[in-house]
Amino acid sequence: MSEVKVQLVGVEGEAERSVTETTTIGELFAAIFGQDRSAIAARVNGELRDLSRVVADGDRIEPVKAASADGRAIIRHSTAHVLAQAVQDVFPEAKLGIGPPVENGFYYDFDVPTPFTPEDLTKLEKKMQQIIKERQRFSRRVVSDDDARTELASEPYKLELIGIKGSAADDAEGASVEVGGGELTIYDNVRRDDSVAWKDLCRGPHVPATGYLGNFKLMRTAAAYWRGSEKNPQLQRIYGTAWETRDELKAYLTRLEEAAKRDHRKLGTELDLFSFPDEIGSGLAVFHPKGGVLRKVMEDYSRQRHVEDDYEFVYSPHITKAQLFETSGHLDWYADGMYPPMHLDEERGADGQIRKQGQDYYLKPMNCPMHNLIFAARGRSYRELPLRLFEFGTVYRLEKSGVVHGMTRAPRLHPGRRAYLLRP
Repeated sequence: MSEVKVQLVGVEGEAERSVTETTTIGELFAAIFGQDRSAIAARVNGELRDLSRVVADGDRIEPVKAASADGRAIIRHSTAHVLAQAVQDVFPEAKLGIGPPVENGFYYDFDVPTPFTPEDLTKLEKKMQQIIKERQRFSRRVVSDDDARTELASEPYKLELIGIKGSAADDAEGASVEVGGGELTIYDNVRRDDSVAWKDLCRGPHVPATGYLGNFKLMRTAAAYWRGSEKNPQLQRIYGTAWETRDELKAYLTRLEEAAKRDHRKLGTELDLFSFPDEIGSGLAVFHPKGGVLRKVMEDYSRQRHVEDDYEFVYSPHITKAQLFETSGHLDWYADGMYPPMHLDEERGADGQIRKQGQDYYLKPMNCPMHNLIFAARGRSYRELPLRLFEFGTVYRLEKSGVVHGMTRAPRLHPGRRAYLLRP
């Protein structure tokens, strides 16, 4: 049997190794690290791969440790697969959406007849632990588009993902964890008797087996539109967190508990500072007298510091014509995070015909474009630059969670900055 040479990256005392042409990455690491299982995947020529992949001549191979950013993402995505398997075991009617890793955790979307309950999450956690104890193997295989459609014929959302493979749309709402511009792959969860317990369309990579997992917790549920569009069906999303060790999981949960104790919404109510009435809208606060005093102290301090740093005070309206945000680029890049437009100024006659065309107005997502108009209101000398403008201007933005955030901006305009925001 012939040999191949591979280059090792980030392995102390190792630079090059000769191995047989059928050697897997896992076998290579076992020869180097022995019983140390901290490397759960590898980066080969810049691409993340499973330990079960066979090496090739000239490969540059770097171990991916469980405690690294890449390692944690792989652990979380693998745990998402275990969650999806558990859901379909407990709720056979469930249809699969997608389940990407996210910051500090993962989620998976499901089409189910009724929303999940807290009791359901408890059942699912127990089922997941059972799957993990079985040490099911994550087994990757390449499939054609037609074969994938045949195997996943009962999964309508997976069929849709196969249809968009390689398009720009496959990056929407985590779809890229399922399909990409290259080959399609399915991961089987294989029992010790080599029977397939479950399968999912996925790009991978994954940990070698479910036994590498276990330090997880299901956190909450939420409704989520398929691929992030309100035009699509609403699915049920389960969020979870997963870590490489039990201690890391406990530390994260402790941080969440401490943060909850300091949650501004909780403290605002307890201290009678402010509230978020449903009558006004999600995330929109009203300040009570005590909160008003606190806010005034903070604003006075902010004003003092800005005066000391040579800022000048300005004021601008909360609403403006759409043209300004077209010029600034906000509508091109941030329209999804802005409030919807208000169509104003339109005039109609008694016959209902339009006499004057209306136009769209937007609540401002930031102050900078209006401050640039102040800059452009008259000729300027270079001696005036940098121009420091400041205002306590509330801006309006919508997050995916539906929460509205109000912030302030204090732009500092430099030579050349004008062209960026004000060119027609």
